[in-house]
Amino acid sequence: MNQSHSPILLLLLVKTATKLFRRLLPLPIATNSRVRGVCETPLLSKTVGQCLEETAHKFPEREALVFFKDGVRKTFSQFKQDVDLAAAGLLALGLKKGDRLGMWGPNKYEWVLMQFATAQAGIILVSVNPAYQAQELEFVIRKVGCKALVFPTQFKTQKYYEILKQACPELETASPGAIKSKRGRKWNDSVQGDSSRHRGQPGQRALTTLSLSFQGTTGSPKGATLSHHNIVNNAYLIGKRLDFNENRCILPVPLYHCLGSVGGCMVMAIHGCSLVFPSLSYDGKAALEAVQKEKASHLHGTPTMFIDMLGQPDFNSYDLSSLRGGVIAGSPVPPEVIKKVMEKMHMRDIVVAYGTTENSPVTFMGFPQDDITQKTETVGCVFPHTEAKIENPETGEIVPLNSPGELQVRGYCVMIGYWADPNKTSEVITDEKWYKTGDIAILDKYGYCKIIGRCKDMIIRGGENIYPAEIEQFLHTHPKLQEVQVVGVNDPKMGEEICACITVKAGQECTAEEIKAFCKGKISHFKIPRYIVFVNNFPLTVSGKIQKYKLRGTMEKHLQL
Repeated sequence: MNQSHSPILLLLLVKTATKLFRRLLPLPIATNSRVRGVCETPLLSKTVGQCLEETAHKFPEREALVFFKDGVRKTFSQFKQDVDLAAAGLLALGLKKGDRLGMWGPNKYEWVLMQFATAQAGIILVSVNPAYQAQELEFVIRKVGCKALVFPTQFKTQKYYEILKQACPELETASPGAIKSKRGRKWNDSVQGDSSRHRGQPGQRALTTLSLSFQGTTGSPKGATLSHHNIVNNAYLIGKRLDFNENRCILPVPLYHCLGSVGGCMVMAIHGCSLVFPSLSYDGKAALEAVQKEKASHLHGTPTMFIDMLGQPDFNSYDLSSLRGGVIAGSPVPPEVIKKVMEKMHMRDIVVAYGTTENSPVTFMGFPQDDITQKTETVGCVFPHTEAKIENPETGEIVPLNSPGELQVRGYCVMIGYWADPNKTSEVITDEKWYKTGDIAILDKYGYCKIIGRCKDMIIRGGENIYPAEIEQFLHTHPKLQEVQVVGVNDPKMGEEICACITVKAGQECTAEEIKAFCKGKISHFKIPRYIVFVNNFPLTVSGKIQKYKLRGTMEKHLQL
């Protein structure tokens, strides 16, 4: 090669070398527990419809969606045509810009279709938990004023129309106009009716508000209101960090959850990857089978899902050699679980992601190239165009590096607010637009974040602050244990005591005395659980998160406290 390199080539070589150097030897970027993500890559100014339009134009014949159990396969071109038709059909039904449509059901093609059709038509999608019963459903419908509800006839024991009748008894007798027809509107009629006059350019009817997702496991849930700008840019940055393009990703998480709808579907629409849904609801065997048959490169899931997949009796019979990465998110991840995923599932590029629905959802995520310590002990670095700080919740002061406090986030990703609930909104978003996560975290000088636990889950035993995640991660190193969850239970003397709830690996036997002996001399005496209870399973949300408030109540009842 000519020894006199061009200035452009030299500049590219310098930039490449600098990036490589930073990945190998990261430079300190923080002097206290406040960090700002880089802003080199500009944010997108596009609607959901515009993103899908561009990707369908680029990759018309590439597979966009596969619903493994239902036998549904759609290319980007086919999916875009279906979205256009469905959006027009919704408008033909009489829905208008700004109306709310509830999507209530498991992982079916129609869910994704409604996600994009509502966005294109300017209708606000309301993600309704598919497990909701009549009272919960009625609360959501009344709270946001749903004009339409899309649901299947039945899934497992969930008979959707019968539940709807309980929430809305007048459904059977309402006059036309109050409710459109005695039995509602069938799917094919809705999306294939006289819709030609309602067809238009993608995104032309789009609103600032895109979707409502109801959050909260106790009391009345809150509707986090997100915009096109929120969701499009979060998905864009997720895909950028994962270096997504022609990847083939298995998605066993529910579409109701933001890891499914944003981390899956929106990333697909922006970056052109292929999504495979292995089953209507989480099924570990189906997920492993889909990886093998679809030759997937990536797999996303919650820690509980990965633990379940690794624990399948016939796990070793599946060929997972096509896997190389994925995202694990939704709750704290024990380091031992990540190590097993990397080793046994060939997912060397696995990354942990952290966020909340209120933040669209991801705010911190690892890099595929991170070392084993960064992968197992942190949730990665802050996203671009995002600020984070860790405060002492009592004084409001930013804590020193490597000190625990409440994590707060600010930037493009923060939700508009909770729907029709300014009081709840003001409780979590400050006047300076910081979102208070309620999570206890630590930040190091390189900008890597470690989540210790929820403020409300912290156990205070005799004045000592104890973080359940720390004990859970330690107990996960015991070779006989499948999964561990630690909760605080009432104690008249100490205020709270530690209770470890444990599932044991198939074919193994274990005793409480054995667990306590394992802890002795390895963790502080006051962190050794007083109570050890062996259980068969844990109470879970639809998205696979442990419901610790239910677990605590069950344990207090079991222990007669």
